[in-house]
Amino acid sequence: MKSSSKRELDFGNDKIIKILLKLAPPVMLAQLIQALYNLIDSYFVGSYSESGLTALSKIYPLQLLMIALAVGTGVGINTLMSHFLGVGDNEKSNEAAGVGTPLACAIWIIFAEICWFIMPFYAQISTDTKQIADEVVVYGRMVCVCSFGIFFESVWTKILQAVGNMKVPMIAQIAGALVNIVLDPIMIFGLGFIPKMGIAGAAIATVIGQSTAAVIVMFKGFKKPPKFSKFGKYIKRIYLLGFPNILMQMAYTFYIFGLNLILKTFSDQVVTVLGLYYKWQSVIFIPLGAMQTCIVPVISFNFAAGLFGRCRKTLKDSVLLGMALMLIGVLSFELIPTQLLMTFSKDADVISIGTVAFRIIGISFIPLVTSLIYPVYFQAIGSAFKSSMLTILRTVVLLVPLGFIFSKIGLDWFWLTFPCTEIITTIVGFILYKKENKKISLKFTERTR
Repeated sequence: MKSSSKRELDFGNDKIIKILLKLAPPVMLAQLIQALYNLIDSYFVGSYSESGLTALSKIYPLQLLMIALAVGTGVGINTLMSHFLGVGDNEKSNEAAGVGTPLACAIWIIFAEICWFIMPFYAQISTDTKQIADEVVVYGRMVCVCSFGIFFESVWTKILQAVGNMKVPMIAQIAGALVNIVLDPIMIFGLGFIPKMGIAGAAIATVIGQSTAAVIVMFKGFKKPPKFSKFGKYIKRIYLLGFPNILMQMAYTFYIFGLNLILKTFSDQVVTVLGLYYKWQSVIFIPLGAMQTCIVPVISFNFAAGLFGRCRKTLKDSVLLGMALMLIGVLSFELIPTQLLMTFSKDADVISIGTVAFRIIGISFIPLVTSLIYPVYFQAIGSAFKSSMLTILRTVVLLVPLGFIFSKIGLDWFWLTFPCTEIITTIVGFILYKKENKKISLKFTERTR
């Protein structure tokens, strides 16, 4: 893929490792900053109150649902644009991009209205503690109803990434995160004429940060919409391609909610431990998230161009890079789990339970690389069924049922849910990958670099 831009890469000819090493660092840096502001949110909210920290853990599944809809729509647009670029149809690629903004607006309005009405019920079933339930409603309504920033930013970012523009999204996400980081302590604890707002202040800081990022990517990500009569066919293809990603992200929502309900039977502190794990996961998984983001347009482009050997090479290189970098996470969870937990909580029960949990969960990080990259690979080559099947296996068939079974043996056993799930999903993903190779390898030019 070539253009006048100096930083864009030729997805069809450049060495795969060169493409990944060029695309991944900006994505990783942006995701690192994003993860840091999630951690800082938790740090300041935890400093304000333990109940607020637990409320953040309770609302996390809904935030994941929001991200699922926003990012999944963007991925569908990104993949469709990459497909058109792979066959040399720039006009249709631009039309697909033009559908993005109206689509982002529509799904944000629907999501915001639903969340406003269901939030009290969601809080009620999430906890038996009234103070925590009240804080869930306050924080949840603000970050979900005012989520326009995340929807627009996600779509415009994926439009830019489809043409190899990683720099502007990186700048946008860093700027949004820095705004959030600066505003967090001011809004939570108050400063000057700004009153102390507690958990509501954390929500306001998050919304302002997301909106800042959206404004920055808007200038290059917004594309003129095509004729309204063309919307239907593009939306259908966007969600056909983006559905596996939406399903994958939505599955996170439901399995975390399910695991929260299972852990709720032990104590609120155990739910807090799970929430803190996902906070640190957002940092540990940055290399893996970058690989997932980068390989979609590369594989989609080469698959459309008939270069299946390059698709396989992209998968192999991304897995090896992901595993090498995920070793950092393994070592952190095995060697310093107590220090990781004490960053956010001083509760003795949280520290004690979490230390055991982190060490067991850390075992899962290496097989998790292939567990998450195989679905993305199948999505990029248009095999939505296999991608969705792996996601459903991991989150619906394995995580929550295994968590329920292990919880009946004991709390320490519950944490084995994570390594068992990732190992089984990886094995099934590998079998599906080998079958897919046999079916289509003869139809494509073998070309690797």
